[in-house]
Amino acid sequence: MFTDDGAEHSIVTAECSPTGAMTVNVEPTLQTHQSATLTSRILGNNLDAIIHRWLQRYSIALLRISMGAVIFGFGILKYFPGISPAEDLVMKTTQLLTFELLPGRVALVLFATVECCIGLSLITGWGLRLIIYLLALWVVGILSPVVLLPERLFSGPYHAPTLEGQYVLKDIILLTATLVIAIRLRRRKKGPATKASATKASATKAQRDAQAAPGPRRH
Repeated sequence: MFTDDGAEHSIVTAECSPTGAMTVNVEPTLQTHQSATLTSRILGNNLDAIIHRWLQRYSIALLRISMGAVIFGFGILKYFPGISPAEDLVMKTTQLLTFELLPGRVALVLFATVECCIGLSLITGWGLRLIIYLLALWVVGILSPVVLLPERLFSGPYHAPTLEGQYVLKDIILLTATLVIAIRLRRRKKGPATKASATKASATKAQRDAQAAPGPRRH
């Protein structure tokens, strides 16, 4: 059935019984459709809100733990000779940086220790300030082969990265993700302290303004 404005609101059907009585059935269509659409939108919005809150609460923690596990895993391999694919690259790079004053095996152990400390700090969430300083050493170890040994990293067909080059590119991705995690976590820790300081400063300013305000005049 249509109203004067042309909008469909219901379907009217008539049934006739054997006794001659007529039964009229009115079936709503537009209202039911609108109700179903509204319900689906509400459910969709609620689901999006739940997913957003969950990601906002746990995404950084999951990224931090997974990154820590990966970095720690690659670091622990360097303690065992002949297992890490970057072993020879690290030793050769260290010899060039230190003019062969630091033995390659010692440099490999130091680099492995730095990676393991970074990985454990990310996994546990402890010592995040220490990560910033360790990352400075890690940056030198990661980016030095790109400058000192580019022929070993990009000697594939059409200068495609070799296995060692892919290893270094992977480390660059891990480095940038770790920087994001470290800065994000430090901001979270500073957040409550900053808010408390701002509140205290506002209260102090209001108190000073109240003291500086002139008192009521006496006639």
